[in-house]
Parts: sequence; C-alpha cells; structure tokens
Amino acid sequence: PLIGILAIGVIMFTVNPIFAFINTAMTNVLNGMGTSNLVLLGAIVGGMMSIDMGGPFNKAAYVFGTAMLAEGTDAGKIIMASVMVGGMVPPLVIALSTTFFKNKWSEADKKAGLVNYIMGLSFISEGAIPYAAADPAHVIPSCIIGSAIAGALSAMFGCASPAPHGGFWVIAIITNPVMYFVALAVGSIVGCLILSFWKKPYEG
Repeated sequence: PLIGILAIGVIMFTVNPIFAFINTAMTNVLNGMGTSNLVLLGAIVGGMMSIDMGGPFNKAAYVFGTAMLAEGTDAGKIIMASVMVGGMVPPLVIALSTTFFKNKWSEADKKAGLVNYIMGLSFISEGAIPYAAADPAHVIPSCIIGSAIAGALSAMFGCASPAPHGGFWVIAIITNPVMYFVALAVGSIVGCLILSFWKKPYEG
C-alpha cells in the first residue's frame, strides 16, 4: 500500500502541472478571441464542455465563462449561459438516447440513463462519463456537436446567465428563458440523433 500511495503521489506531482499548463493555455486562447463574435465563441465554449466532461477542456471553458461573468458585462453573461447549456447537453444526450433508442443500449445502460435527465438539467456533465468511457468514438463527438449547437443558439438568442451554476433550475433568472430551453432541447436532440443513428445496436 505504501508503494502504491507513493506511486500515485509521483504521478499526480508529474501530471498536475501539465494539466494546469494546458488549462491556462486554453483559457488564454479563449481570452484572446474577445467577444466580437459571441455566436462562434458560444459554439466553441459549448463544445469544449463536452470534450472531456470535467477534464482540462471542460474546466478551461468553465473558468473562462466565470471570468467573463465576473466582468459584469452583458457579453460575459451570454458566454456563461453558453458554457452552462453546453455542459447540460451530454447527460441529456445519453438520457434521450437510452430512452428512445433502447436497442442501442444494455439494460444496465438504459436504467442508469434515466438519472442523466436530472444530472443534465442540474448542469452535472459527469453523468455522461461512464458512457463516454465505454464508447468514446461515438459518444464524445455526438455530445460535442450537440453542445456546440446549444452554445451557439444560446448566444444567438441573446440568452444570458448571471449565475455560474444551477443549470435549468436557475432558468427564472436567465434572460430569454424560453429560447434558452429551445437551445438546450435542440442541442440535446441533435446530439441524441447523431449518437443513436451512428451507434450499432447492442448485442449482449
């Protein structure tokens, strides 16, 4: 056990600075883009939320969103809304696919998929991680596309969030809430359809 603990410590000591560098570099790239094209920026940060669902790309997009929000500008709130809706999409993609395309999933996947409705609406992207880990080639690209669409639509509709978290449960304080729901629904449905038609039927 002692050797194992030491090994983990060495790995963390080595890996953490690398991930910190990557995170900082990506945040700097986003900062360099400015806010002149909010729709494009919304698509980028939305898509980044689905690349690794809690990893460096996800964290860089979220940190960028909260930094923009802290500036107190309308553009910052719009970017934060795109970040949040992008992070809500992956679990909803899984939930919808396991509900309406049952032949693509195992019984365990279908049962676990129901929880992702709540996780998605709560802005907890990690609900999709087990599915992405099991089938990254299909799940991750589908979620990225869905999240990018949702982020772009949210920005295009001028949806703005003064809150850095909360997901659908803070929709009452989001500017243009109806269209925010539309952006979320469209991104989630598109991601679900791509995944479900692309993925082969389950053969257990």
